[in-house]
Amino acid sequence: MWAPTCWTVTCSVASPSPRSDVSSKRRFLPHAACSCGRSRSNDDPYLSYERRSLVLSTMLSLVLAHVPIANALELKEVSVIQNGVRSVLSKAKAAGILRLVFHDAGTFDLDSKSGGMNGSIIYELDRPENAGLSKSVKVLEKAKREIDSIQEVSWADLIAVAGAEAVSLCGGPTIPVRLGRLDSSTPDAEGKLPEETLDAIALKRCFQNKGFSTQEMVALSGAHSIGNKGFGNPFQFDNSYYGILLEKPWTSSGGMSSMIGLPSDRALVEDDECLRWIKTYAGDQIKFFEDFKNAYIKLVNTGASWEVS
Repeated sequence: MWAPTCWTVTCSVASPSPRSDVSSKRRFLPHAACSCGRSRSNDDPYLSYERRSLVLSTMLSLVLAHVPIANALELKEVSVIQNGVRSVLSKAKAAGILRLVFHDAGTFDLDSKSGGMNGSIIYELDRPENAGLSKSVKVLEKAKREIDSIQEVSWADLIAVAGAEAVSLCGGPTIPVRLGRLDSSTPDAEGKLPEETLDAIALKRCFQNKGFSTQEMVALSGAHSIGNKGFGNPFQFDNSYYGILLEKPWTSSGGMSSMIGLPSDRALVEDDECLRWIKTYAGDQIKFFEDFKNAYIKLVNTGASWEVS
């Protein structure tokens, strides 16, 4: 015999917009043997099926009365995309998917208002800086076929949601992603991504030209905690990246430790402003998760063109 189930309904309602984000998703969470303040008869320790149904329907009516119908429809769209991504995603593929996000959104230029999160990466896979990303695109192509059979999804939306799912799968923060991005039909201009050989001053200038602060740059750099850069467990999204930066293992003579990180990673710890944030995140993973989440949301919204309802 199973214990009676009480369904707790939680939701957050965004202000009216062309699209809603993942954070507005309603979740129905079962809690075994929850009393819900109901009374029971002495000879029947459990509510009847009909009475449980009445309690649930009453609670849902109270909640859904305050949720716009459009939001409810968009919640379904988010769920379909997430499920499609989860069907093809694994921890071993997570770093490549997250890199795909950065290389699609990272072309944004604040002065010219060009580039950004627009799906143009699918036209740019032959560029040297995008080497290896064709594998990640093929992974998402499979998910896109599945999703498109239910509802159409743009490459920009798919990549943005997939990156958030990759972070979550590896133990990182849950990141809400707004839907409604339109795809570009042409590649973005070349030479817009931050180069791996830049020093800290040049990196900060590059990110400023994209509308990002030094703090946001350092937070986003924490994405290198997963993958083969040598910063801890390659399948665990955490703040180990910052602790290892402080250790500067690449300064040791020979061995694999000298191969850890990119030149741009190592440059961060040599800059006083960056170092301040590296120390903060090394000592406070909760702070890192929150700042990474906010910077990621900004990244995947940067330069996007949106559907108009």
